[in-house]
Order: sequence, then C-alpha cells, then structure tokens
Amino acid sequence: MGMELKTVNDTAVPSIGLGTWQMKGSECEQAVTQALEMGYRHVDTARIYDNEKMVGNGIQNAAIDRDDVFLTTKIWRTELEADEVRPAMEESLERLQTDHVDLVLIHWPNMGVPLDETLHAFQELQDDGLARNIGVSNFTERLLDRALEIAPSIITNQVETHPFHQQHEMASFCQDNDLLLTAYSPLARGQAVENDVITDIADKHGKEPAQVVLRWLTQRDNVVAIPKAAPKQYQRQNLNSIEFSLDADDMDKIGDLDRDEKLVDPGFAPW
Repeated sequence: MGMELKTVNDTAVPSIGLGTWQMKGSECEQAVTQALEMGYRHVDTARIYDNEKMVGNGIQNAAIDRDDVFLTTKIWRTELEADEVRPAMEESLERLQTDHVDLVLIHWPNMGVPLDETLHAFQELQDDGLARNIGVSNFTERLLDRALEIAPSIITNQVETHPFHQQHEMASFCQDNDLLLTAYSPLARGQAVENDVITDIADKHGKEPAQVVLRWLTQRDNVVAIPKAAPKQYQRQNLNSIEFSLDADDMDKIGDLDRDEKLVDPGFAPW
C-alpha cells in the first residue's frame, strides 16, 4: 500500500499519522514500532505528553530508517520565550534520540509572550537544522494570519477537527495560504464512530465508521489527520482508510453533521 501524501511549501506529509496523546510507557513504545512496521510514516508527539522518550524508543526499534519518518513534536505554552525555545527543543531531541524533528509546533499560543519573539526563535531552530519545518497548533485564523506575516515558512496549523467541529473556514484559510490543516481528535474521542449517518455510510462501503471519518477528512484539500490508536487492528483500520473514496453524497451528509462542537476548550485558549 502506497502512502498518500499532502504537499505544501515543498514539504510532503503523510495524510494519516499516529497520534500519541495519552500514550505512556511500553504501550507507547510498542504502538509506535508496530505502526511504523505496518506502514505509518508520520508520528506526532509533544513535550507535554511526557512520552517523547518512548516515541524515540519506538522509532529506534522499528526496522525502518529514521529519515523515512515524518516526526512532529510541540513546545508547550510556558516555554515560548526566546531563551526557552532552543533548550526545550534540545531536550526533546535528546528524548527522541534524533538530531532533528521534521516539524516543531507552538502547542498553544501564549498571549503573554510576543508572537514574533517565539517565531523568530522557531525560525532559528529551522535555520540551524534542529527542525526541518515549523508550525503552530490551536491558532485562530487571526493569530495564524499574524504568524504568517512573521514566519512565512509555517506549514501547518494543528487544530481539533472532526464531523461535529469541521473547521471549514480554517481549512479554506489554510488552502488559500498553502498550509496544511492537521486534524487532531479526528474521531471526536469516539463519538463520531457511533453516529448513525456515519455508520450508514460505513455499511454502504463495507468499511468501519472510523475509516469513513478519516477518509472524509483526508479527501478534503490540505487536510491530514493524526488519530490515536495503540491496538494493531485499529492502527491498520486507520491506515487503510486511504484505500477507498467517499462520493459527493457521502461528503455532503457528513458535512451536515457540523455543529461547531469543541471537545478541547481550556481556559487559556485564544478564542
């Protein structure tokens, strides 16, 4: 099975990645190794997940070259001052057992730290080869527009996106600016796979509901998804979601499920 790629700013990113939020210990290590040996080539972690060491172990244990893995990590909102960014990145690289990541993100904006200060520090990481690409996460369109003025090399905004919170305006903004929208919580923490519309479409295609949701996402322009899955059967289901297509009627029916329902809404969110 070939890996489906989405390309922005001359950077190719696999459309399905492995999310690792809440994965810990040996489960995380095994899940990463298993996923890579199955065919995944995109792994997402973060400093705040407290699992970078296990993700690094999982990559080391897999029988594939490190250069074949698109590896993302994120720097937390309390480490965004100019003199904090590089030490945070260096700590992450040590845990991940690599000399670079393919993408580093501002995990959440911190309105108490000037955005230009943070992004200039991120650009230095990119210039020095510690991160091949830079991006942001949980940015509003206004903040993302401002970020692009400072750092035009940004390639993505990673945001909560699923059938009940579809992010159409953000997706259009990303497409217009040659950015990826990276969808986290793409299955709405399991709620989407229980929806009658989605299960009916799954039955129509002989697929699993999760596969329908992921295909609905990756058929959208400039969208990639990073579902979390540790068991082999679910990893394989998610990866195989690229092997079929939804028709226009399917896409429209899922589109009608949008209710702007956020599952992630901490008090420090910028909205």
